[in-house]
Amino acid sequence: MDSLSRRRFLRGTALAGAALSFPAAAATPTASAAGLAPIRPARLREGDTVALVAPAGVLRSRGTVDEARETIESLGLRTVVGENVLDRHGYLAGRDEDRAADLMAAFTDDAIAGIVAIRGGWGCARLLPFLDWRTIRANPKAVIGYSDVTSLLLALYARTGLVGFHGPVATSTFTDFTLDSFRPVVFSGEPVELGPDSDEGGMTVIRHGTARGRLVGGNLTVLAAMVGTPYLPSFEGHILFLEDIGESVYRIDRMLTQLGQAGLLGGLAGFVMGSCRGCTPEQDAIASFELVDVIRQHIEPLGIPAVMGAPFGHVSDKWTVPVGSMAELRTETGALHLVEAPVV
Repeated sequence: MDSLSRRRFLRGTALAGAALSFPAAAATPTASAAGLAPIRPARLREGDTVALVAPAGVLRSRGTVDEARETIESLGLRTVVGENVLDRHGYLAGRDEDRAADLMAAFTDDAIAGIVAIRGGWGCARLLPFLDWRTIRANPKAVIGYSDVTSLLLALYARTGLVGFHGPVATSTFTDFTLDSFRPVVFSGEPVELGPDSDEGGMTVIRHGTARGRLVGGNLTVLAAMVGTPYLPSFEGHILFLEDIGESVYRIDRMLTQLGQAGLLGGLAGFVMGSCRGCTPEQDAIASFELVDVIRQHIEPLGIPAVMGAPFGHVSDKWTVPVGSMAELRTETGALHLVEAPVV
């Protein structure tokens, strides 16, 4: 099959899947709400091939792809690049159905062991109606990224039960701290303890205790925009982890208020706030709260173990946090213990 024929085939497959599954999705409980058992993907091994995809924002140049390949191959992995990654459709890396087709091609290719987003930006939520959830559940693979990739990770967990990884994208800087989390979580197949970054100081405890539950969360702005869609999993009994960047404190307040009034915070087992770089009061505000004040106002009344300042999100040194994996939060040490391996 030549390249053009393949593109037409994949686009037709994605559109057909959307026509068949999207209307039903709105009337169907999410996988996590319906009690569908989480699926752990196979762990990555050195020599495995991973697909590099651009599910969101447009890539600046071929050089971005080359940088991504060099970074991921330095981890001992081989790479293939999605057919459409250098497409441009406004500020998106191609049309929604083409970006979805690259994802589906990666899930259905037996030679590909995992999928890594090259960058975030905006656009993952737009391609969700074009994904074939049954096919994905039948072909589980590790999907890795953060920021806008949050909507993809949460939808995969909600619709299929697949455990995904809120961690570096392919153009991230893999510092020693980042690698010390990434490799054990994605490669080892063993339980892992994620500890605080000693170079950044300790975490702030909102409420002491130990919480146990599956992890759910990601970027707060992206997550809040999913409220009311069929792609947001249940938070009941979960440990919620959140991060963001460049959002004024009042906007963080507004988004947490939305989550609370939507009934998503009341059943949490625990809470972890990660990096929120640039989340400060408005410079010209007459009066304001600090970020810690707003977090306390929303989380303390829940009576659950909670911390803020964990190392994940828009920072160089970051944890890789598996969405859907069973974990234990221990506030006395600031550690997040993955009580089961997130990969098999």
